[in-house]
Formats: sequence, C-alpha cells, structure tokens
Amino acid sequence: MSPAIQQQFQDAIHPGEADMPQRLASYWTSGHRADFGVVVMDPDPAKVDAIHQSIMAPGIGRFVEPEWSFVSMSEVSEYVPTIEEFKRRLVAGGEDADSPTVAAKVSAYERRLPMMNEQRLRPDIPEWPSACFYPMNKSRVVGANWFTEAFSHRNAMMAEHAQSGMAFAGKVSQLISVGVGLDDWEWMVTLWGRNPEYLKEIVYKMRFDEASAKYGEFGPFYVGYRATAAEILQHCKLV
Repeated sequence: MSPAIQQQFQDAIHPGEADMPQRLASYWTSGHRADFGVVVMDPDPAKVDAIHQSIMAPGIGRFVEPEWSFVSMSEVSEYVPTIEEFKRRLVAGGEDADSPTVAAKVSAYERRLPMMNEQRLRPDIPEWPSACFYPMNKSRVVGANWFTEAFSHRNAMMAEHAQSGMAFAGKVSQLISVGVGLDDWEWMVTLWGRNPEYLKEIVYKMRFDEASAKYGEFGPFYVGYRATAAEILQHCKLV
C-alpha cells in the first residue's frame, strides 16, 4: 500500500476539525469477518456517513470491502426509573419508605439521574482497550412475545437486567442505541471493557436474566481493540 493511500486512510478516520463528528473511535477486530471497525456518533447523520464515504472513496476504497454496519440513535429508555419509581423499587425491596436511608438513596439518585441520562444521549467513549458490538431483538414467538407483555412485567425484567450490569461498574461501560425503523435489528449493544475478560463475564452473567434468557435474540458479535488508523494499518500488515 502506497504512502499516499496510507495517508488517505488515516485522514478518513482522523478527519480535520470541520469534518470531525462529536464522537469517533476506531478498532482493529478479532477473527476473520472484519479487520477493523469504526464507531461514529453525531447529531448530523450526514457527518456520520461522511466517515464511511471517506473510507470507501476512490483510492483507499479499492482496498476495503464493507462487512457490516448498524445505524441507530441514542435514547433514554422508557425503562429508566423516574425518581418516584426508584423510591417504589426500594420500598418493594423491603426498605422503610420513611427511613433516612431511603431518603438518602433517593436524593443521590435524583442527583445522578441527569448525568446518567446525558451519558445515554451523548455518551463519552472510554479510552479502554477492548470493545464488543452486537445487535439484538426482542422475540415475538408464541409464549415469549416481548411486545405483548404488560409494561409492568417488562419493566421488572429490565430492572433485573440493569442490576446485573451494575456489578461491572468501573469494568464495563455500556451503550444501548435503538435501530427500530433505521436498521434490520432493533437495538445495538456496545460494551467497552477495561479487559476483554470482563466483556465475556458480563455477557454470560446477563444471559441468565429473564429479559435475555427468554426474550433475547442476538446477531453477530464483533470484538475490537482500540487503535489509531496507523495502528490498524500496522496490525493488518499493510505497512
């Protein structure tokens, strides 16, 4: 690969300030399905797609064969509890509604909620070495149709699911983006890990939650390791 093509690839993944989306991270990926992947986030869909077009542009494009993509939006899930719902969950778990402990927990949640919602809508991509990406649907089969379950039941299952994930705080950061009406799958799960073993552990643990064990349908998994464009070229033996 000529130095000019190498530079074109680097410019595509690390564009100038005017073309840089709000969030961008690149990874070399394990296995034979793909060699590298890019995560791009911006309110402007044209700015997001411009990264793809730059990678596929004449020159570098003849060396690249697209494998897979997913288009989605960030959102605050309907299952994120309000302050009142958070308190009801504490009480349902056996705590005294009028206790100082409950009051302190509710107050702490009220302070955290705006920051958590901001992270869901405009997530920061952590500078952690490993990442895992996979799409998912909720099943519609007889006896396990997520969309015919009452909201209260779905809410309880998602609360259990969230509790499983909390055990990995500081080890794994998660983003769920919605692809309903935008892509073939309904949701995209992105997991960033301080260690790839944590990715395996959290996916395994959450498989036992009812929301996954009974209602989850999963697409292909892609595992990547954070890298610059130059590091991707080197890893793929192109320099």
